[in-house]
Parts: sequence; structure tokens; C-alpha cells
Amino acid sequence: MDIILIFGLIILGIVAGALSGLVGIGGGIIIIPALIFIFGLSQKVAQGTTLALMIPPIGLLAALAYYKSGFVDIKFATLIIVGFFIGSLIGAKFAVRLPTEILSKVFAITIILIGLKMLFGK
Repeated sequence: MDIILIFGLIILGIVAGALSGLVGIGGGIIIIPALIFIFGLSQKVAQGTTLALMIPPIGLLAALAYYKSGFVDIKFATLIIVGFFIGSLIGAKFAVRLPTEILSKVFAITIILIGLKMLFGK
């Protein structure tokens, strides 16, 4: 791996981490598109790589800052973790079987719909 690629990936992590701490986004909105459009990974490799980032507690310091300020509901988080653990396996098994072109479109439509809901929803 050359130094420019290493530096670029670290910068991507800093940007995604800062945005994650600021507004709670990172993996799906920032890292996956960057891995595809800047670093040339396929949709599936970008998604798999981003999911691998969740193995270590990368959001621990940001979560602690929110927790110390009283902005974390531990009960909600625990239940979501249980569901996410099961759901991510189901989703991953389905995603790896989809053609990349369809998976990319599903990903794009999902981001657009969420963005429209956030922008125009109540």
C-alpha cells in the first residue's frame, strides 16, 4: 500500500468520524461512497469493508461524550444492537447474492429516500 493511499484512507476515517460524532453519520453515507468513487472499490467490497469497521468499538469515544451529556438511551441501544446483530447477518447473506448493479441501485435509492424524508418529513 503506498503512502498516498494510506494517507487518503486515514483522512476518510477522520472525516467520517468527525461527521459521525457531529451528526451521527459515517459508514453508509460517507465511507461507502468514498470507497467506491475515490478509492475504486466495488459496491460489495465497500460495504463489507465498512461493516468490518464496526467490529472494534470505533464510536466509543463519541458515544461516551453523548452519554456523559445525558444523550444516550442505553435500553434503546441494547435492543437495537440485538436486532442489528441478527438483521445484519440476514442483510449480508442477501446482499452478497445480489448482482452488484442492483445492490448499488438499492443503496442509492435508500440514501435518497432517507434524505427526502429527513428534508421534507415531519
